[in-house]
Amino acid sequence: MASSAPSGEAVGNPTLDSVPVQDMAVLDVKDPVTEAVAEAIVPETEAAEVPPHRSHDPTNNLKRSDPFQFGSRYLNEGDDVFEFNAWDHVETDDTYKEYAEQQYAKQRQHPVSDFEKRKFSQDPARWWNLFYKNNAANFFKNRKWLQQEFPVLAEVTKEDAGPQVLLEIGAGAGNTAFPVLAENKNPQLKIHACDYSKTAVEVIRQNEAYNPEFIQADVWDVASDSLPPGLEEGSVDVAVLIFIFSALSPDQWAQAVHNVHRVLKPGGLVCFRDYGRGDLAQVRFRKGRYLDENFYIRGDGTRVYFFDKDQLSDIWTGKKADEDAEEALDVAAAAPAAEGANDTQSTDTEEAKIEIPRFEVEKLGVDRRLLVNRASKLKMYRCWLQGRFRKK
Repeated sequence: MASSAPSGEAVGNPTLDSVPVQDMAVLDVKDPVTEAVAEAIVPETEAAEVPPHRSHDPTNNLKRSDPFQFGSRYLNEGDDVFEFNAWDHVETDDTYKEYAEQQYAKQRQHPVSDFEKRKFSQDPARWWNLFYKNNAANFFKNRKWLQQEFPVLAEVTKEDAGPQVLLEIGAGAGNTAFPVLAENKNPQLKIHACDYSKTAVEVIRQNEAYNPEFIQADVWDVASDSLPPGLEEGSVDVAVLIFIFSALSPDQWAQAVHNVHRVLKPGGLVCFRDYGRGDLAQVRFRKGRYLDENFYIRGDGTRVYFFDKDQLSDIWTGKKADEDAEEALDVAAAAPAAEGANDTQSTDTEEAKIEIPRFEVEKLGVDRRLLVNRASKLKMYRCWLQGRFRKK
C-alpha cells in the first residue's frame, strides 16, 4: 500500500514539468471541486446578473455543485478559454489526443531499466518514507471538499450518528482524516488512519489535532494478508481511498480489494478517487519513467497508475477476478494433467469465484477539467475517476 500519491518531482517554484499536479493549489485552483477566482470585482448590479460559475466577483463565484457533478463551468463555442483558470467537463481535442499518443509511444520506447524496476519494486515503502521525510506535512492541502463529494463523511460526524468507524487507507499526512475530525460532533466516531509509510504515520501522530480518543494512526499495507491494527473483519462503516490505489502495482489490486471487503461491514461504503487515463500527469512523463502500460515511476521513486473507468468497475465488482480465474482454468486445462485433475480444477475455480470480493458500483464518474495558465497561455487537461462502491 502507499500514501496519497504526489504527482510532481519537486516542491518549489512551479513550472509545467515540476508542479505537483495532485495538489493544484500552486496552479491557483482551490481544490478538485471548488474554484473561486477573485481577479476583478464587478459592480453589484452586474454581479446579480452573472451566474456564479461565470462570475469574477468573490461574493458570487463560489462554484458549488452536487456530488459527482464536478462543477458547472462549461466551455462553449465562442468562449474565451483564458477568461477563467478552470473549465469543467472539457474533453481533450484531437490535437491534444494526437500529442498524447505521441508521448505514450516515446514512453514505451524508453522504459525503466530492469535494474531500476527491481530497485523500485523491492521496497516501495522506502521511497514513501523518503518522500514524507523531505516534505513533512506541507505537500498536500487538506481535502475539505471531500464532504461535498462524499456526503457520508459529513453524516458520520453528526452528533446523533451513533458508533461509526472510518478507515482512511493511504492516509499520508492526514489530509482527509483531520478535516473530517475538525467537523466532528459525534462522540462515538473513531477514525483509523493507515499508511504504508511509517514516516507518514509519525507525521500524523505529531499533528497538534491528533487526539487518540477519536483517531488512531498505524502503519499498514493494504496489499498484505493482514488487517489494520485494532480492526477486525466486518468492523468498518466507511473506507476512504483517495489517490492511493494508483500507487499499487496491478498484481496488488486483488489483495487490496479483498482486504477492503474483509474489513467493511455488510453494506459498508468505499469512497474512491484517483487518476484517470490521459491525465496531464501521465502525458508529461518523459523517458525512463515507463514501468508498464499506464504504470510509471516518478522522479522521487514512488509509483503511479492511470485507470480507465470500465477497468475500475471490473476490479471492484469482481468481474476482472472472474476473468482471471477463468483464464487460469483455461491454462490449466491446456496443460497435461492426471486423470480427473480437470474436474478438481473446475471445482476449485468455481469455489474461488464464490469467494471473490464483490462490490456494487453505486456511482463511478469521470471528472475532466481544463486548467489554464493565463500568463503563459498553457492549457492543461486533468482527468480523475471518482466512485462509491458498496460491499454486497
